[in-house]
Amino acid sequence: MTERLARPVPGVGVAVVHNGALLVVLRGRGANAGLWAIPGGKVDYGESMQEAAVREVREETGIDVELDEVVWVGDAIGPGDPPAWHYTLVDFKARVIGGTLAAADDAEEVAWVPLDEVLELAVTPTMPDLVANLLRDRQGEEA
Repeated sequence: MTERLARPVPGVGVAVVHNGALLVVLRGRGANAGLWAIPGGKVDYGESMQEAAVREVREETGIDVELDEVVWVGDAIGPGDPPAWHYTLVDFKARVIGGTLAAADDAEEVAWVPLDEVLELAVTPTMPDLVANLLRDRQGEEA
């Protein structure tokens, strides 16, 4: 009997907020296909989390970003016993520095959605915590 190597996969996400709207993608395949989330994905072997974050945004949206601080850290664990997937995620805040917006790679659609309307979409399970952090940050900036 072969024992399955059961370890979380490192992943990243990127919260790009511009003019009060969050850049989101509709997942086209893999874990959470059919749900909206921030751009992101797996960290490749030998790649830093920051490099992966910048690459994933470019691959999925055509946008180039400059990363800011970490805004959320947590786990996305799929259904089942053992779970179908387990990602340990680090989400960065970022700002646009170039590129042309277009859905690509595993993103079926890409959109700018007002931050306070994001949770009206069918979103991945980790999005509510991330959006709460972003809204708290926005309130702190406005104070």
